[in-house]
Amino acid sequence: MPDRSRSYQEFLASFPDYPKTEALDRLRAADYARLDRGEHIYLDYTGGGVYAESQLRMHQQLLEANVLGNPHSSNPTSLAATELVERTRSEILAFFGADPSQYLAIFTSNASGALKLVGESYPFSNGRYVLTFDNHNSVNGIREFAHARGAEVSYIPAALPDMRVDGAMVRAELEKPRAGGNNLFAYPAQSNFSAVQHPLEWVATAKDYGWDVLLDAAAYVPTNRLDLGQVQPDFVPVSFYKMFGYPTGVGVLIARKQALAKLHRPWFAGGTITVASVQGDKYYLADGAAAFEDGTLDYLSIPAIGIGLRHLSSIGYEIIHERVRCLTGWLLQSLTGLQHSTGAPLVRVYGPTDTVDRGGAVTVNFYDRDGKFLDHRYIEAEANKANISLRTGCFCNPGAGEIALGISRVELDVCFTRPGHEDRLSLDDFRHCIDGKSSGAVRISVGLVTNFNDVEALLAFARSLLA
Repeated sequence: MPDRSRSYQEFLASFPDYPKTEALDRLRAADYARLDRGEHIYLDYTGGGVYAESQLRMHQQLLEANVLGNPHSSNPTSLAATELVERTRSEILAFFGADPSQYLAIFTSNASGALKLVGESYPFSNGRYVLTFDNHNSVNGIREFAHARGAEVSYIPAALPDMRVDGAMVRAELEKPRAGGNNLFAYPAQSNFSAVQHPLEWVATAKDYGWDVLLDAAAYVPTNRLDLGQVQPDFVPVSFYKMFGYPTGVGVLIARKQALAKLHRPWFAGGTITVASVQGDKYYLADGAAAFEDGTLDYLSIPAIGIGLRHLSSIGYEIIHERVRCLTGWLLQSLTGLQHSTGAPLVRVYGPTDTVDRGGAVTVNFYDRDGKFLDHRYIEAEANKANISLRTGCFCNPGAGEIALGISRVELDVCFTRPGHEDRLSLDDFRHCIDGKSSGAVRISVGLVTNFNDVEALLAFARSLLA
């Protein structure tokens, strides 16, 4: 039952719609009971979702009831597996409102695997790759393919204090596609660092100027509906474990067929071809998704995706989104109000301090009574003692981290050109380069079955750091 303390009443006064989400408390008690049995305060939903126990039971029942074989054949067990894989593929497209006449669902190991498929295959020659500072490293990494093929790579900065990207700067870049080349624009629907939700309208703007668009949806879709019938990017990477916890090791690239036809894979593998010859030195790629799915799919895990999607659909994004909004708002309101006896604030928030156009991750650094930052590794170690799971570092998003932490281009240039750093740079080396500045932050992220008591436990931990 929710805590009926004074703080809960204050919370309800600020977020009166929270009781409308009480169905999630019942769901937690029935399907996620291990959280409370183990006294876990799980606040790392941006890192990975928590699976429902019913998902495991349903998947186990499916495996127990069927004999499934490698899909690359036409024997009975292979056909049974193929049917489940193709059914799941259709369920994914339907879940995201993607017209199957326009989009394909390509199975990958995760969102990073989906992004690598795009990067290694996109025809960058004579084109541009434009992306925001605020991007996951797997999106940043595509620039190496772009550089290798002679494309121009440009970054659009984010700005403090809210960590948003100026729409005018985005438009200014999009107005300059390179004529005669292929141009790719990449950004996250939601930042995995600050939880800023960048405008989905940028997709249509970019396409109006002739760009292909890669929309990283990994941090967005666990708590927000993405309708690809309304928003129509060309490439959408997703990791399912971030949405509903299980299975891990399976993601998807939802790709627009028209854009997919531009891609040229640099190799072929088992499962991706119709015919390959050793003596003839020739191969022919398969049609559609199969041309991009290397080797044997994880055909035993893929049916669990459909189970997870149906689980989310049975709950409804509206109730999930509202719960996340209320708890994130209370977390922001409470953390920003904490002060030491000296009047110095306990935390600095990197990103919006309200709930407008943002998700459920609150990224902060903690400071002592004299205004000196407390090392994020220390915060994590102390949180571990309280059985609180949160995440620290830069969360594989160095661009957002550099802006948030005030790490300048000059400092980075000096660091990267220092003798001994030509081929190797450890995290300790990097911290030495930016001596006096934090090398990371603390990310607290709420999700599907977070409740008020979880947030209050985090706030109690935060108050213990006051002096």
